Amino acid sequence: MHVVVDIVHHILGMAWKVGWGLVLGFAISGAIQAFVSKSRIAEHLGTVSLRSVLLASGFGAASSSCSYAAASMSKSLYQKGAHIVTATAFLFASTNLVLEIGLVIWVLMGWRFVAAEFFGGMLLIAVVTILLNWFAPRKVFQDARRHLENAEGAHDHEHGGETLPLRSILTFKGVRAMARYFAMDFRMVGKDIILGLVIAGTLAALVPREWWATLFLSGQGGGHPSFWVSLENAVVGPVIAILSFVCSVGNIPLAAVLWGGGISFGGVVAFIFADLVTIPMILVYRRYYGWRPALVYSGYLLATMIATALMVEYIFRAVGLAPELMSSSSAGIASADYFAWDYTTFLNLIILPAGAWLGWVGSRRS
Repeated sequence: MHVVVDIVHHILGMAWKVGWGLVLGFAISGAIQAFVSKSRIAEHLGTVSLRSVLLASGFGAASSSCSYAAASMSKSLYQKGAHIVTATAFLFASTNLVLEIGLVIWVLMGWRFVAAEFFGGMLLIAVVTILLNWFAPRKVFQDARRHLENAEGAHDHEHGGETLPLRSILTFKGVRAMARYFAMDFRMVGKDIILGLVIAGTLAALVPREWWATLFLSGQGGGHPSFWVSLENAVVGPVIAILSFVCSVGNIPLAAVLWGGGISFGGVVAFIFADLVTIPMILVYRRYYGWRPALVYSGYLLATMIATALMVEYIFRAVGLAPELMSSSSAGIASADYFAWDYTTFLNLIILPAGAWLGWVGSRRS
């Protein structure tokens, strides 16, 4: 019985931690769909250039959202005419170049990991720009856009499909239009979000931190690992994330557990990056883009994350900022205080009721 209570505690706690980010992210996504025209998105983000990538990255960093909501906003940009590169730059920025994740990393792991997260986030965008722009199969992403257009056509038939002027955001008509997109996005990926929460909460409750150490080849700690150990850890980190992760801020406690269990610096970085290629996230991409584009896209994201994590580790080693391996226990997710009176509670008390109201408005027939 205690185990069941522990699992439920972690599931509810993680849901509480990511709740405000989900609602805010989906609300922004709904606003993009309701008020931003395709021509405007295509004008600024429809081609690949330094300006467009920087602009998309800035929008992403400002949106500061959970990975599920970030995927929804990225999908909306792509649906409106953004290039896959700029849509992905937005996706990476909104889950890595954000304040709240930096604060959580600082508290649990220290400033070096904060520096790695933000420097790595910018490097992620640079690497994925090269991979998707020069090496990605064009036909796959054309299929993804057609899949989105078909879904948009069905949705526009239901909701009218008009893009409203931004000034109408303060009118009930504008709020209702945004709310309908908001409710639709939640219906589309809600089951996948719940699945992710259940998986992560169960693993957090049942898997002892000592078990993680058996996956790593770095011994008992001290010094820096060899290249092959770093490479293995950079691959194992995302594999653990794929099987266990919920949302961008929610995986930091488990990252602290892995660091305490002996994973390399680059392995931790790769694990944190991998919030966007978890099983629930791949299912979300499948809903948005179709199966084949979702798998190809996830493969490019994963390759980008592994390569970038290794680059971050060795760059940080070169400048003396990479911490040496550790094997001592860290606070980690097992003792996480999900329901403390902190910024999460404050934001949830304000944003969750607003989200419930938006969902109600968006679900009404008239």
